[in-house]
Amino acid sequence: MSPTEQTDTRPLTATYRMQLHAGFTCDDAVAVLPYVEALGASHIYLSPVLTAVPGSEHGYDVLDHTRVNPEIGGREGLERLAAAAHERGMGVVVDIVPNHMALVAPLWRNEPLWQVLREGRRSPRAHWFDVDWDHLDGRFGLPVLGRPLDEAVAAGEITVGTGREDEGVAAGQLVVRYYEHVLPVASGTEQLAERPDGLHALLKAQHWLLGHWQDGAEVLNYRRFFEVDGLIGVRVEETDVFEATHAELLDLHHHGVVDGFRVDHPDGLADPEGYLAMLRDRVRPDAPVWVEKILEGPERLPATWECEGTTGYDANAAVLGALVDPTTAEAVSTSWFATGGEPDLAVEVERCKRLAVEELLQPEVARLVRRAREVLPHADEHRLRAALVELLVDVHVYRAYVRPGHQTEADPELLRPLTEAVRRARVRRPDLDTELAELGEVLSHPDGAGGDPGAASDLAIRFQQTTGPVMAKGIEDTAFYRWHRLVALNEVGADPAVGERPDQAVQALHTWAAHQARHWPQGMTTLSTHDTKRSEDVRARILAVAGDADAWRDISAATAAAAQRHGVDAPTAHLLWQTLVGAGRVSPDRLHAYLTKAVREAKLHTTWVEPDEDYERRVLALADEMLTEGGVSEAIAAALRDNAPTVRTLTLTQKLVQLTLPGVPDTYQASGLVDLSLVDPDNRRPVDYEERVTRLRRLDAEGWPQDLSDEVLWVISRVLRLRTWLPQAYGRGAGYEPLEGGEHVLGFLRGGTAATLTIRAPRALGAAGGLGDTRVRLPADHWRDALTGADHHVGEEGALAVDVFARAPVALLVRARDLEEGPR
Repeated sequence: MSPTEQTDTRPLTATYRMQLHAGFTCDDAVAVLPYVEALGASHIYLSPVLTAVPGSEHGYDVLDHTRVNPEIGGREGLERLAAAAHERGMGVVVDIVPNHMALVAPLWRNEPLWQVLREGRRSPRAHWFDVDWDHLDGRFGLPVLGRPLDEAVAAGEITVGTGREDEGVAAGQLVVRYYEHVLPVASGTEQLAERPDGLHALLKAQHWLLGHWQDGAEVLNYRRFFEVDGLIGVRVEETDVFEATHAELLDLHHHGVVDGFRVDHPDGLADPEGYLAMLRDRVRPDAPVWVEKILEGPERLPATWECEGTTGYDANAAVLGALVDPTTAEAVSTSWFATGGEPDLAVEVERCKRLAVEELLQPEVARLVRRAREVLPHADEHRLRAALVELLVDVHVYRAYVRPGHQTEADPELLRPLTEAVRRARVRRPDLDTELAELGEVLSHPDGAGGDPGAASDLAIRFQQTTGPVMAKGIEDTAFYRWHRLVALNEVGADPAVGERPDQAVQALHTWAAHQARHWPQGMTTLSTHDTKRSEDVRARILAVAGDADAWRDISAATAAAAQRHGVDAPTAHLLWQTLVGAGRVSPDRLHAYLTKAVREAKLHTTWVEPDEDYERRVLALADEMLTEGGVSEAIAAALRDNAPTVRTLTLTQKLVQLTLPGVPDTYQASGLVDLSLVDPDNRRPVDYEERVTRLRRLDAEGWPQDLSDEVLWVISRVLRLRTWLPQAYGRGAGYEPLEGGEHVLGFLRGGTAATLTIRAPRALGAAGGLGDTRVRLPADHWRDALTGADHHVGEEGALAVDVFARAPVALLVRARDLEEGPR
């Protein structure tokens, strides 16, 4: 069956995420489809499929938008996968990367970029890339040299030669070489190489400029993805660029191969709302589109965005907070304070965002300053820069949404993050009040700004494109590697400070879920992705031990003593022992790789650019001791044994809640069983599908789990299957109603017919004597647990909680008549 002859896919109820690469191709994914179908997912959800850097394990470094990656099987392989999925009635969702392309050696692999480097700003494709051509007098800055240019030339490191066809360069074409870098020579400049000062003259005549990597703040004049020099920003807001970069994916879509899309990092685009409108205009009306949007705290997705919702980081944050045991918050905080680490998360976040602005994102800040000077030529450059730094630090979400040319229809709420940032900055820096006020007006209302209107528009857009990288690099990639009060909460889109006020977390979950049900009923819900800092099950183990105040204090104190012997700072040691609680008996190689990344991302004692090998050796030596011997290892093992029931409860609670919240649940490839993965690349390790298939077959045959992995798989498969034929509970209009059950029961009702019930803070519950006569305010009816099969005849007084949880710490009660009647 060809993709265009596909059978009708069943309604969208759940996605299953798979990472495609050379080691796991489209044909490998075909072999997994029976498992995914048996699990109950309606759609497979694939990482980017277009041609990426050879050997890429993720696909976000796109080189060629015109071809499906040959390493995963090319277009033919993707068509085979889609046909096999469609034969099973399953849909196919593919990741789009509209914001950036790869800029890595050899550059000729990126054909549009190669053309621009050869022809300069007059190239027909020059507008593809977000380059500040005026900054370097029409040249494209490439800070790739290991030493200053003159020294590199004198050392003979830069040479001129003839290109080879196997390099993707036309035979006979003159090129410049610097180690693995090959650069095109502009037409008409070849003869300069024959002059006595030939190399210098030739280099000076090119449309590109080589510079020392340490001079990147001045030499680098293209927009990057965050601070990654090897990913260049694409101006997809230009219609022809959109069409060229989306042609293959849209062709696959309209030929019935791809059914829906996930949009990577829309906040990096000049106009996310406009991009989504363009995309919606070009896809089928029934095609789902999700956005990778990180929402902070009470922030909500803009209502005008034409999509189904987010990819689920907001759902994960809401669930995480509700898992925290409120009775041990003080003990957890006290242990962190004892390490000498920063007690106030807000202080650490500001410190790290400022570091990101002033050190990691210097080229971006310099470009903002250049634009600001064009708009406000009367202002002092140094004061403008200082004011911009304050504003970048004070925007507390990924970005505001100011759309130059569309301001008459703007929603004031989308402007609020910017106006609040201006207010905060003016309070903190009254000495910059004039500059902050003037910049705030231009950034908020660029259409009405005086001076150069083009520069004002560009400044407003570029500022918004920069606040996201400030948040990501300052918080997720720095502060979250420094502030270790309770690292299970240090997650993308989450707020680690929620652990200090856990009494508010359940209400926050209910508030989020009610909003999701009303506005984004098909937004994704997730717990683990390729970008999460820790898998959901690692987090559950840490949270379980955090509910045991004595164990938490004892392990923390023992670790501090061990750290002192090894000469390791106590805050880093605090991260280390929590990592071992979460990841278990992780292999030394995996642990070393994770810790090396963690301490370098913290940027306190060692960094990626200037690693302190002696410090890193001490950290790894401490880790090895704690992993295999001594009091800390024994204390961790004892804590996990003592809290095994709590680990089980939290593991199953988060899974059941995620699967039954309003939205479309997404299961990451390794999450079918208990998965103790750390941050990428650890969470991209190969998945043992044979074990998953074997377990699921046994569960279906025998009907009851044997261990926690079985229970996780049981919950996922029972719920996802239920979702396919109970739309009144989990469809678009199912709604969301919190259920009252006291402080130790978390519950909600969907569609009036399916109730999710879980135990909260189980260790504290045990210490308090159990559930007693607690009742859940469930409507009177005959209910059946879809997980255990237990019947509950509920009267007007509600359900007795001790009966609900007699067989398991979670329950999914469905009106018995709905289970008996089957699909509607």
